[in-house]
Amino acid sequence: MALISIHSITRWAVLIFGLWTVFNAISGLISKRGYNKADNLSNLFFMISCDIQLLIGIILYITNGWFAKLTGGMGEVMKDPYNRFYAMEHGLTMIIAWILVHVGRTSVKKASEDKKHKIMLRYFGLAFLLIIVSIPWPFRQVIGKALFPSI
Repeated sequence: MALISIHSITRWAVLIFGLWTVFNAISGLISKRGYNKADNLSNLFFMISCDIQLLIGIILYITNGWFAKLTGGMGEVMKDPYNRFYAMEHGLTMIIAWILVHVGRTSVKKASEDKKHKIMLRYFGLAFLLIIVSIPWPFRQVIGKALFPSI
């Protein structure tokens, strides 16, 4: 129970660093400023927070029985919106976002100076969007979770 609370709390680090990264990418594009230390730190912290979140998520996925539900009968899991979200949709979308963050970080490092902010926005913006839509916000029926869970 404590691990799921930690996972829910650390999403705020992912969201804060993701928003900071997307903001830096947009402001860098608009102002045509060079890629700077703050840009590098924002996407580094975004990547690290996503790594921590993924690690906790994988542990939860295995220990909470979601993997076992899939191997026990995918058809039944897919019929139930709650089970489908947590056994398939949430994890798969978050892994795609995680991949985009890592590919984005590498691409930004290798890019020429004039393309770094554009690449930041492309990869980190899409990852951030996927993360936003894959969070079980309280207003989402059936799958919603508390914004600040108790530990």
